[in-house]
Amino acid sequence: MADTLRRLVNTSSYSVLQQKLESWYKDYHVISCEQSLTRCCELLEVTSKVQGQLFTILNLTAQEGGHYAGVDTLKSRLLPWLGSCFSMASTSVSPDTSLNLIQDNVEKDRKLQQLSLSHESDMLKMEEQLCSTRIELDSTRQELREAYEQMELYKRKLDVLEDYERQVRLLRDEVTFLTAEKSMLQERLVRSRSPSPLPRRSSPVRSESPTRAQITSSARHARLVSRFSDLYAIERPEAQSLLHRYVDDLETVQKILFIATVESFQAAKLAYRQFKLRVRKTLSPTHVGPETVEEAVVDYIVRNLDLYDVQKSVDDVINAMNVNPRISFPPEVDFLLISSFIRDMCRTAFAMQTLDPPLDLAFSTDGELYNDTKYRRSYDSEFTAPLVSYHVWPALMEGDMVLVKGEAVTRRGSLWRSRSRSCSPVRSRTGSPTRTLIPSRSRSPSPGRLSTSRL
Repeated sequence: MADTLRRLVNTSSYSVLQQKLESWYKDYHVISCEQSLTRCCELLEVTSKVQGQLFTILNLTAQEGGHYAGVDTLKSRLLPWLGSCFSMASTSVSPDTSLNLIQDNVEKDRKLQQLSLSHESDMLKMEEQLCSTRIELDSTRQELREAYEQMELYKRKLDVLEDYERQVRLLRDEVTFLTAEKSMLQERLVRSRSPSPLPRRSSPVRSESPTRAQITSSARHARLVSRFSDLYAIERPEAQSLLHRYVDDLETVQKILFIATVESFQAAKLAYRQFKLRVRKTLSPTHVGPETVEEAVVDYIVRNLDLYDVQKSVDDVINAMNVNPRISFPPEVDFLLISSFIRDMCRTAFAMQTLDPPLDLAFSTDGELYNDTKYRRSYDSEFTAPLVSYHVWPALMEGDMVLVKGEAVTRRGSLWRSRSRSCSPVRSRTGSPTRTLIPSRSRSPSPGRLSTSRL
């Protein structure tokens, strides 16, 4: 026992324990939680080693004292201390209580796990429903777009069908007229071949036979109206797609094509009047025949439409568009790109002037009150707006009657926007002297605008 006690004294375990305690106390507010727990575990290990050595000394001391030596001390000091330690450890929680707590914790964990699983399943279901709802919404939008496009297609087909019906009626009238004319000519032929007892002198009375222009008027009328509709449905979209490669603004492209159409009609009407004056001046001195000079002039023009100098009209249209303040600045594109569209429009407009009465375009201006009898709204219009923002296609008129409807864009505040644009500084550039230097105005990937003599 003395050797064991001497080793315990020599190791100075309590002094080491004291030093560790003091060091821990000094560094407690500096070190981390894990480091504090590590030092506490080290102290417990040292304490357990010291307690083990003390119990060894206790055992050796009890053995040296005999069977009954130190019994009272053990009973009065050691056993109560041991009993108090175990009673303090076990008084707060009984075995039944600890079991119940364990079961409660297990139940709580199980319920939490079930709740988390149910929550995850609910979230998955909600995400699936959301995805399906989005898909249904997209499909509904697509169906609405398709329905709207189908409705627009039906409207166009209905307009084309109305034009076809009008043309069929005109052709029927033409067939009836030609049949009557044929029978009348056959009757005259029979009379001319019948024998006459006395030769008759030619009567100075004017013949009632119509000219070629009068005979083919109905057919030419139907053909020109159909050609005007084809220009809107075929040539105009092609020219629009061509211009749209160089001009991003669709509104500007549509305005360019509308102004080109109007200017083509103006140039064709002027060319028709000049051509008619030249033909009248040529035919008047030598004219003899049953028809009047005016009928002979129109008949000559109808027979010789290929003599129309359409290239001069194309040049005039391009020159007029180059100085038009609505589309001349900024110079996005050269108008020579749509020269084929202008040429077809000039030829159609020139041929329309040979009809009686001639066909013309309806008067139009931006900011005017929308007229449902002359125009139909474009797909991107505001259908409650009363004013026309700009025109896409003009209406074809025969006197006061609308033959083919045009197309217009209606938006609210269009009159105010048109006024504000007319007062913008860009419009003031129309008087710039650089306007005549046409090749230098190119600012886009398209070929530069050239003078019309290059045509």
